[in-house]
Amino acid sequence: MSAFIPGIELCRQYWRDIVAPIIDSLLPGLPRAAALVGTGSEVLGFDTQRSTDHGWGPRVVVLLPDDADLSATRHGDLAAAIDARLPDAFGVYSTRFAAQTGGEVRNQVTLTTVNAWFMGSLGFDPRGDITTTDWLSTPSQLLRTTTSGAVFEDDSQLLTTARERLAWYPDDVWLYLLACQWQRVNQEEPFVGRTGEVGDDLGSAVVTARLVRDLMRLCFLIEQRYAPYTKWLGTAFSRLQCSERLTPSFQSALRATDWRERENALVPAAEMIAQAFNELDVTEPQDPSARHFYDRPFLVLGAERFAQACMAKTSLAGLGYVGGIDQFVDSTDVLAYPHRAARLRDFIASG
Repeated sequence: MSAFIPGIELCRQYWRDIVAPIIDSLLPGLPRAAALVGTGSEVLGFDTQRSTDHGWGPRVVVLLPDDADLSATRHGDLAAAIDARLPDAFGVYSTRFAAQTGGEVRNQVTLTTVNAWFMGSLGFDPRGDITTTDWLSTPSQLLRTTTSGAVFEDDSQLLTTARERLAWYPDDVWLYLLACQWQRVNQEEPFVGRTGEVGDDLGSAVVTARLVRDLMRLCFLIEQRYAPYTKWLGTAFSRLQCSERLTPSFQSALRATDWRERENALVPAAEMIAQAFNELDVTEPQDPSARHFYDRPFLVLGAERFAQACMAKTSLAGLGYVGGIDQFVDSTDVLAYPHRAARLRDFIASG
């Protein structure tokens, strides 16, 4: 078996050695950007040898100015010319493969315009005004894949400037998402004990897992990193600054067989996250210590205080605690597809 080469490096070499000379000959002098962006574990830098068994190989997205002639006929002619010039393999990898299981086997050189690529990947063009609705209706996993990967060439800044505008949420949106994420924690943190108290250990375990996930996603917001989709959530979390301190508590909570053990693991983790939030200095500091849930024997952080503190600092308070799309939708068939996520724009805008 040949030594594994990460997809980003493979595609960088593919562009430099094979595809760039072809584009030079077909479109001499035309401004362009070339990158590995969009879907795929290699874009996130999480690919391994296992990734090569399907939908993985040498590929590149070539972006042209919006006024470039890419009419259907012209695009078809260029695509055919590129394909005719490509070798059958690059190193040990075929240059023609299906990007998705059951898809068409073809070369994976994507030729498009900047506007067309962003509209297909996000549902809006970030070079124009990015509205609050744009931010809130775009799944974080799409923002992550759009701003991850690697740009191989972009002398005219066709792609780079747009990606820089997507680097992180505006402060008002960020504070609003923080408020809504704290509120998600607030709404379920007493249920770990309450379900366990009535003998529903399975329910207690499910609530615990939900809280671990919500606290992890809260950490992404605190550290200003877009959360990826579920498969890579733990991997990406392991690269956050807080991971080393929090992972043992999360693992203990998930392994626990009694609600008191779960509570004993979750509460210190929530307190650490609360302290990290206070250190952002974006709201008045809140007491990060746990307390009883009213007069019941359940320890909680009392996350509502943090939610309210964030909501008091954002102009988006009128939207209520519905949040961004990731905070009220949990369907892969929505979150992975911009055109489906876009159907919720009116709902988000209306609050």
